[in-house]
Amino acid sequence: MKKFLKENSLSIALFGLFFIFLIGLSITGYLHENEQLSDHRQPSISYSSYVVSGPFMEAVFENWESEFLQMGALVILTIWLVQKGSADSKKLQGDNEVDTSSRYAIIAAATWRKRAMGIKKALYANSLSIALFALFFVSFLLHAWSGVTTANQEALQHGQEQLGIWQYLVSAQFWFESFQNWQSEFLSVGVLIVLSIYLRQRGSPESKAIGEPNGKTGS
Repeated sequence: MKKFLKENSLSIALFGLFFIFLIGLSITGYLHENEQLSDHRQPSISYSSYVVSGPFMEAVFENWESEFLQMGALVILTIWLVQKGSADSKKLQGDNEVDTSSRYAIIAAATWRKRAMGIKKALYANSLSIALFALFFVSFLLHAWSGVTTANQEALQHGQEQLGIWQYLVSAQFWFESFQNWQSEFLSVGVLIVLSIYLRQRGSPESKAIGEPNGKTGS
């Protein structure tokens, strides 16, 4: 067990922080929601009802959506684009070219077995970006679903017309919620890439070694 914890300490720490902050979000969101209900002279709801409600699910998934979009875009963009001096960029010269196996010539092989093997290799060769964009798509849909649920709850309270999910998807509110998260995600990644040109963090693989010049590209 000790060996397992040591070898997986980074993911354990990150997922541990995730659950701590998610619980914190649920508790503070629950208190805020009941404050809002009290202001409107409506009965409060239970914690268990809140964590499956539209407002909480929307708060969670609109952020997950932006995170997975940012990571997927970074994985794809770093295939072709570089940033001189950044630890997160591929090297400017050397053996950093895109793997020629990405052409998947094996797919054109004569037998179905070889074609199946080629497709399998092609999927695995792109499995990281596929997984990230799949998670983005799922989060995007869950954001839309929870968002329209929340909007319809508010509309019901004010005697307004209910929205369908497609109406909500093209609404300014939905895209405002998305863009306010997307812009911050790409800003933070861009800042990290640029700062890694000039700044260092001893012991981190996200940083170049302390004595290396600013112009060196890659970790």
